[in-house]
Amino acid sequence: MDWIQTVVLALIQGLTEFLPISSSAHLILPSQLLGWEDQGLAFDVGVHVGSLAAVVFYFRDDVARMLCAFFASFRGQKSIDGNIAWLVIFATVPAMVFGFLMNDIIDHYGRSMLVIAGTTIIFGAVLWWADAKRTEVKALSAITFKEAMLIGVAQAIALIPGTSRSGITMSAGLMLGFDRQSAARFSFLLSIPAISAAGAYKALELVQTATPAQWEFVAGGVVLSGLSALACIHLFLKWLDQVGMLPFVIYRFALGILLLCVYFMVPAI
Repeated sequence: MDWIQTVVLALIQGLTEFLPISSSAHLILPSQLLGWEDQGLAFDVGVHVGSLAAVVFYFRDDVARMLCAFFASFRGQKSIDGNIAWLVIFATVPAMVFGFLMNDIIDHYGRSMLVIAGTTIIFGAVLWWADAKRTEVKALSAITFKEAMLIGVAQAIALIPGTSRSGITMSAGLMLGFDRQSAARFSFLLSIPAISAAGAYKALELVQTATPAQWEFVAGGVVLSGLSALACIHLFLKWLDQVGMLPFVIYRFALGILLLCVYFMVPAI
């Protein structure tokens, strides 16, 4: 790696992890168009750590309340924060099961540019429909077990590259009647165990393979992905009610078309 590659990939990871535009769709372009080699497991772990640190820091008050309420629930103390904490845990299970069963198939068949282009466009249309038809009648405090599990199933589908974890979970939240802020906040809270699991899996793989790493670039990736993710979360939630999902939908359509053009112009990709 070099510093240009480090900066570009870390910023892409930080900015696209939480926006509904698919990180995998963006990460494939630099490698294919610029001929960059794989950045390595250590760098992948590093940028995941940066993204995780950003979302935990931004929602630190929510996370602290949820943790306290979670442990208090074992003493029979019920609360909204405790309920949300349990639902975040339960809603993470579908993605873990799906990932365990389908990981090899997704790695083998799901990472082509054609697949990513298709899912970028298709789930962009789903996001547009969910936002256009939203009713916004419920806040996050009213979420039920069934609704949380449906969002969790949506998150499992996001293991298919190009879908966008944040995009499909927000789409599911909007379809279930939650307001934009609630759909986004649950998506971000749900990302904490999801990113933790993905990072832990990659870290275990890194330890098992004992692959050498350029640690200065890994450290740079952690910092850049964390800072960019933090800024992204803040600005997204600040502007969400004003701009809605349409700009992201348009962007996804444009990106998907670009990927299709690149795919058919260079069939070997």
